[in-house]
Amino acid sequence: MLVLGIESSAHTFGVGIVDGGRVLANEKAMYKIGTKGMIPREVAQTHISNCNAVISAALSKAGIKINEIEGIGYTKGPGIGTCLQVGQLAAKTIAARLCVPIAPVNHGIGHIEIARIMSGLKDPVALYVSGGNSQILKLSKASRRRYTVLGETFDIGVGNMFDTFARSIKLDPAWGSTVEKTAEGGKYVPMPYTVKGMDFSFTGLLTHASRLAASHRKQDVCFSMRETSFSMLCEATERAMLLSGSSEICVCGGVAQSARLREMLKAVADEHGARFGFAANEFNADNGGMIAFVAERMLTRGAEEKLRDCTIEQRYRIDSAEVFA
Repeated sequence: MLVLGIESSAHTFGVGIVDGGRVLANEKAMYKIGTKGMIPREVAQTHISNCNAVISAALSKAGIKINEIEGIGYTKGPGIGTCLQVGQLAAKTIAARLCVPIAPVNHGIGHIEIARIMSGLKDPVALYVSGGNSQILKLSKASRRRYTVLGETFDIGVGNMFDTFARSIKLDPAWGSTVEKTAEGGKYVPMPYTVKGMDFSFTGLLTHASRLAASHRKQDVCFSMRETSFSMLCEATERAMLLSGSSEICVCGGVAQSARLREMLKAVADEHGARFGFAANEFNADNGGMIAFVAERMLTRGAEEKLRDCTIEQRYRIDSAEVFA
């Protein structure tokens, strides 16, 4: 089934095209945050400006025409309201014009499912880490399957922590990936470490690092933030894996692009003889391919939505969305 998926929850306007689980195209345009971060109305306007060009690029990459599309998916949430609305309107317009079914997709499920399937895992403990989300999840065994949250952040997502710190020390661009590059060659300085069972907290770490930045080398503070926060995530994920009896771990989301985080999680998995998996970085970053991937699975199982019911939900909890695994 040829399905077009639109992702617009934050800084990325992405369009993916999937057929039979194969990603034929995964094009995107991103808002340039500079040193100031995201200004919602400006991000939404950028999405509007890029919409037609990104859709056209995806169709060209897939080698198809718009009237060959058989289904539409879009990110319902969570995300920034003004940004979500752009993708929702584009998706509903295309679905109405082509008279094809449409599926609203949970952004987090998009990340986890494409990572789980592409890495060949069946029932992993999933560490989902991005700007707005930091959660440890596992599929429930109920007939209507949902991801159960085993642990999550008490305050902000780990990606948000990195982005906020990047802005505070004026890194350009103010991304977590820039913090990671700056960490190269750094030395460790003590940082707050907050893990409660399978939950964690990052605001104390952020506050401490921001204060240290005035008196320590940027490389050292960035290195210490990274090592401390990733160690927290690994400890909680290891505990979740052991308590749930799982023998698989996957990591997904924007922060999963970090080679260092993947290295640390693999060490945890290896220690317990567990399998470890992740998707290619283009599917860890926000992208339309993952939305199309999940939408196709939903639509082929009859989980389409009426156009009038195709809404957005800024705080769309992952554990409230059904998974068509």
